[in-house]
Amino acid sequence: MNNLLCPRCGLSHIKRNGHTHYGEQNYQCQKCGRQFVEASQHLSEEKKALIKRLLLERLSLRGICRAAEVSLTWLLGFIAAVYAELPDDLNCRVGEARGVVQLLRLEAEADEMWSFVAAKENKQWIWIAIDATTKQVIAFYVGNRSRRSAEKLWQRIPPVYRDHATFATDDWEAYKGVMPAGRHEVGAKGSGRTNIIERFNCTLRQRVSRLVRDALSFSKILTNHIGAIKYFICHYNQEVMRPA
Repeated sequence: MNNLLCPRCGLSHIKRNGHTHYGEQNYQCQKCGRQFVEASQHLSEEKKALIKRLLLERLSLRGICRAAEVSLTWLLGFIAAVYAELPDDLNCRVGEARGVVQLLRLEAEADEMWSFVAAKENKQWIWIAIDATTKQVIAFYVGNRSRRSAEKLWQRIPPVYRDHATFATDDWEAYKGVMPAGRHEVGAKGSGRTNIIERFNCTLRQRVSRLVRDALSFSKILTNHIGAIKYFICHYNQEVMRPA
C-alpha cells in the first residue's frame, strides 16, 4: 500500500477501511486502530503550521478542513496530537518576568466563565487565574462552579503566587476559604479590580470558536474542549511575553 505508515504508532500493518465522506480511500492500522487517508502522509510542514494558526482563529473544524483541504478524520487526529504536546506550565514564565524583590508584590486576578460541551445543559465553567502585571495566564481549570473547582484552580496556580500574590475576584462564594483571607480582595462591580481577567475572558470567547454562545462550533467532547482552551492560552502567554 505504497509503504503507508500509521501516523500514531508508525507501523506498517495497514488495511483498507472503506472511504471517507470526500470519497478518499480510508486506511486503518491493525495494531492501534487509527484511521487515516493517504494524503495525510504527505502534508507539508508549511501546511501543518498553517493549520496550527487556523486553530487559533474563530473557525469551525469543518471550516479549517475546507481551507486546508484535509479530511475531518485527519484533522481530529492532528489536533489530538497537538493538544497532547502542550506544556502543563502553559508557557507561563514567572522567573523571566520579574526580579526576586518584585516576586513579593505579585498581583493576580481570577474569574470563571460559562461554556458547555455537547449540549447547553452540560455546563462547563472555565476557571482562570492571570498575573495582573504581565497579563500571563498562570492557571486554568474546567469543571462545575463549586468550591471544589475553585480548589482545583488554586492547586494549579504556581507556588510563588499561592505564597505571595494578592488575588482579586468577584464576589462568588466558592473563592472564600480557598484563597487566603488576607490576600483575597473582592472587587465590586465597576471597581476595575478584575478588568484584566474580564478582558481576557472576552478575548478567549471571541477567538475560540468552541466558546461562542450561539454557534454550531461547540465542543462535543470535554477533552477537546479543554485542549482547545489550553492551546490558545499557551499561544497567548508566548505572545504577551514577546519583546515589543
